[in-house]
Amino acid sequence: MAFAVSGALLDACVLGTLSSAPAYGYELTQRTQNTLGVSESALYPVLRRLLKDNLLSSYDEPHDGRNRRYYQLTEKGMILFQTYIEDWQVFKANIDTMIFSNNQGGLNLDE
Repeated sequence: MAFAVSGALLDACVLGTLSSAPAYGYELTQRTQNTLGVSESALYPVLRRLLKDNLLSSYDEPHDGRNRRYYQLTEKGMILFQTYIEDWQVFKANIDTMIFSNNQGGLNLDE
């Protein structure tokens, strides 16, 4: 992917992934890698920080003789996620305006 995903955008993606249901760490890292190309080593520090900031909570469940750590949104995390959604819509509209309304070079962007 040509665009780096980091900072608040990565936080928003993690919160968004967890907004519908909890997920265990490996599942979450695989979804993030497959969708955004973000490495597992980049994601775990994000999870630790979101936990520390009380945006996520975690719990362990046994699976095949081992524990899986599941992550879920807290109420504070859900509120921040809603803010990210609103901010993303404005940001995306602004970027779309810059990219697509200034397309004076005759590029066919529908192909």
